[in-house]
Amino acid sequence: MSLPAHLSHPSQKNKYTLTIASASDYEELKAQEEKYFIEMVNLVKDSGANVVMCQWGFDDEANHLLLQNHLPAVRWVSGTDIELLAIATGAKIIPRFQLITPEKLGKAGLIKELEFGTTNQRMLLIEELAGSKAVTILVRGSSKMVVDEAKRSIHDALCVTRNLIKDNKIIVGGGACELNCAIHLRQKADELPGIEQYAIRYFANALEQIPLALADNSGLNPLLTLAECKNKQTTEGSHLFGIDCIGAKISNMEDINVFETLLSKKQQFQLATQVVKMILKIDDVIEKDEMAEMMQQQGLGG
Repeated sequence: MSLPAHLSHPSQKNKYTLTIASASDYEELKAQEEKYFIEMVNLVKDSGANVVMCQWGFDDEANHLLLQNHLPAVRWVSGTDIELLAIATGAKIIPRFQLITPEKLGKAGLIKELEFGTTNQRMLLIEELAGSKAVTILVRGSSKMVVDEAKRSIHDALCVTRNLIKDNKIIVGGGACELNCAIHLRQKADELPGIEQYAIRYFANALEQIPLALADNSGLNPLLTLAECKNKQTTEGSHLFGIDCIGAKISNMEDINVFETLLSKKQQFQLATQVVKMILKIDDVIEKDEMAEMMQQQGLGG
């Protein structure tokens, strides 16, 4: 498989004027262009390529010569697609045909065109890739909203996979982690004599909003469910108990295989904390500005 950037006669970078005064001049120009195209096609054929993928298109004359030489070609391939195709097949994008060599060709086992739907939509399918295990996911649905939701779900799943590759540590889900952190924070707050204990308790209250929301969305009584779940974690000394949204009950998250990545959970806590700190700073600035304005109105300011 060859991936040339373009398959057309070279364009001049400088402005020029071409004057054809006779039929012989035209025939000479035509022969020169045909010679150029024949050389390019021969270079592709001699390299061993049997398919041509072109980014910037090619002329009708080149298309005719490719067909005569039994070289299937794709006329227009977007820049992003041709880069991904080069990675998937192990090919190199060739800016000039003089640089084409067998080592720069990509390999694929099967290339075919699929037609689907009632609108004659077509798609080029390339299988049995040699360069990598690349996969393309085709998402279709009854409406744009359905397609967008499916794309969002796929993106979330890919992000989870990425996080597991970066850090393979996992924790239980269902709000069990947040609830256990809230329990430990309240115990820590009881050990502090100063006003810091109130900030820690409010942080624990914020963490409990996650299991509360899960219980509410599952049709359970949020406060009773939270209290029962907290009691289970405390009495049994286990952090595994959380909200089972499917069964609408309190369950051991490890038993029903509900897990989250540790990396994403840490990022959630850090981002939420940073947002709260930013809001508190903004409130402090607004309060100071209001105080300064009030003093100026009373004639107390400088």
